[in-house]
Amino acid sequence: MSEIGRIAVMTAPGELVYQDYPVPRAAEDEIVLGITRANVCGSELHIWNGKHPVKRRGGLGHEMLGRVVELGERRRIDNRGESLAVGDRVVVTYFQTCEECFHCLQGERNLCDRAYEFFAKQPEEAPHFHSAFASHYVVHPRQHVFRVPDAIPDAVAAGVNCALSQVLFGLSRTPLGFGSTLLVQGAGGLGLNAIPIAKELGARVVVIDGVASRLELAGAFGADHVIDMTEIADVDARVAAVQALTGGRGPDVALEVTGVPAAFGEGLRHVRRGGTYLVMGNLSPGAAVPFDPGYVTRKALTIRHVDRYEARYLARALDFVGAHLDRYPFARLVDAEFGFDQIREALDQSLARTVTRAAIVLP
Repeated sequence: MSEIGRIAVMTAPGELVYQDYPVPRAAEDEIVLGITRANVCGSELHIWNGKHPVKRRGGLGHEMLGRVVELGERRRIDNRGESLAVGDRVVVTYFQTCEECFHCLQGERNLCDRAYEFFAKQPEEAPHFHSAFASHYVVHPRQHVFRVPDAIPDAVAAGVNCALSQVLFGLSRTPLGFGSTLLVQGAGGLGLNAIPIAKELGARVVVIDGVASRLELAGAFGADHVIDMTEIADVDARVAAVQALTGGRGPDVALEVTGVPAAFGEGLRHVRRGGTYLVMGNLSPGAAVPFDPGYVTRKALTIRHVDRYEARYLARALDFVGAHLDRYPFARLVDAEFGFDQIREALDQSLARTVTRAAIVLP
């Protein structure tokens, strides 16, 4: 008899059930994982809150760590060429890279048209285990997988395949470098991961958030200045505060990772003339803010929106963490752990911002 696995399924925004399915055997180009940890990312909160562009039901979770349960005959090595074995810890891109669509052939692999071909499937469809809030996960042929070095703890490795890889890729698309200043709007998982990347490039970092615990952690990650929105509630005053920290000019690069539409308009005001604004947090449809194209032209701003990341950045993220484990408090990024039967609580507390990053931990 096949082993039975379990999946947490959102039947509608804010509604969760658990479904059981037989754990599939690995096809020759697949890997079957047992999920060890899966974090609650901002994308899950958009889905759970009913503000995702397309997803209204199905499996949840994508930021994860797993152990190899079964390897297909043609998946004996990872995407670095390193050997894999049953029991190895691995991280996986939650999307695939098809190498056949228009965007892949243009070298825009992060925009692959078929990226979510499997991630978007409902759990009722075999092989069932398409999402990370589950006991198992099937790695499909065109998903990238990398073995996790022994020195990287589970709690750190689980966050690499989304938050760190995403900001590492996004910031590489900006001119951020030695002597420049980065403004981070939002000290959640993405914003906190951006700080050590910027510091290793030799940049100064200013962080804006309204949660004291997040601002404290931003300082622990090396932020040079933090601005508490509860103390400086007025946008004009925040703009003035940022300018005072940047020689009256504003930051060279600003990163929006709040998921709050109003932050976009504020960010445009912060960035210096000729600067770059990297927008990664807002993805909900239908939320509009005033936008003055003439203002952007007069400031000669570059606005970049980044969707997903190129799969090779997952390997770079592992290398980055491995090289800086002792320098930055990556283990503190997850500040609350929940059992598999507590996923609703993890989602609700994350949405209420009473925790910065929640982890679902499986035995």
